[in-house]
Amino acid sequence: MTNDSAYSRLLPRALLLILGTVLLLDSLYLLIQKKLHIGIVLPLLIGTGFITYAVLWDKIHHWLNQHIRIKRLWKTGWCLFLVWCVSLGWFALKIHENMNHVIDSTPVKAIIVLGSGVENGKPSAALAKRLDAAVPVAKISPHALVILSGGLDFGEQETEAVIMARYLGQHYAIPVSRMALEDQSTSTELNLKNSKRLLAQHHIALTDPVAIVTSDFHTIRAAAIARKQGYTNVTMISAPTPLLIRYNAWLREYFAFLSGWVFNEY
Repeated sequence: MTNDSAYSRLLPRALLLILGTVLLLDSLYLLIQKKLHIGIVLPLLIGTGFITYAVLWDKIHHWLNQHIRIKRLWKTGWCLFLVWCVSLGWFALKIHENMNHVIDSTPVKAIIVLGSGVENGKPSAALAKRLDAAVPVAKISPHALVILSGGLDFGEQETEAVIMARYLGQHYAIPVSRMALEDQSTSTELNLKNSKRLLAQHHIALTDPVAIVTSDFHTIRAAAIARKQGYTNVTMISAPTPLLIRYNAWLREYFAFLSGWVFNEY
């Protein structure tokens, strides 16, 4: 075996092992934090696959060389995986381009904060960032209705909306009289659909200026869903996503964006 041949085998194995270990450790850490969604499970599976491939490289390729048809499928599978990685990179680029944490100074009539999960009776890190981002908008528009949208999470005793309201009251002294709780939704589509009823109750039309507050990675899909549901004067307010969960959240959003298109959410 030549040195060039040994090097050509060692490099991809080393890259697979390093990348697989990073993906695996990242996923395991988040699972320990009791987080579970496709943005965590998929890297876990991919990382495990990469490590297995790196360790069993010689045996796998020896077996493939004895099964030519399967070897062709193997190569096709890797090509498709690379195409998927390119599409994922393109989606991440679009998310990055749409990140805007600058607050518009134009007053609005309503502020809708979309839910993002709670943990042990408190807003998740991502949800807390959304609530924090809503406060400057509420100060610019002191008479705006603040709609807090989120239903009951699995294993929780209180709805997201109730926990969101308590957070704003305790941390920013926003009065309950300014808030309206939408506590039945379990998705972005329902967040915005159910919020329309609360807007109507407060005599706010869908043509009136409305701010929708969500995580930066989520603004593209949320804006598209809002447009389909008739919101015509929307300002998207993006909250920064905590670094610890940022790229897992982006991966989750990638699949949510595809499923939203498939199920005609936007």
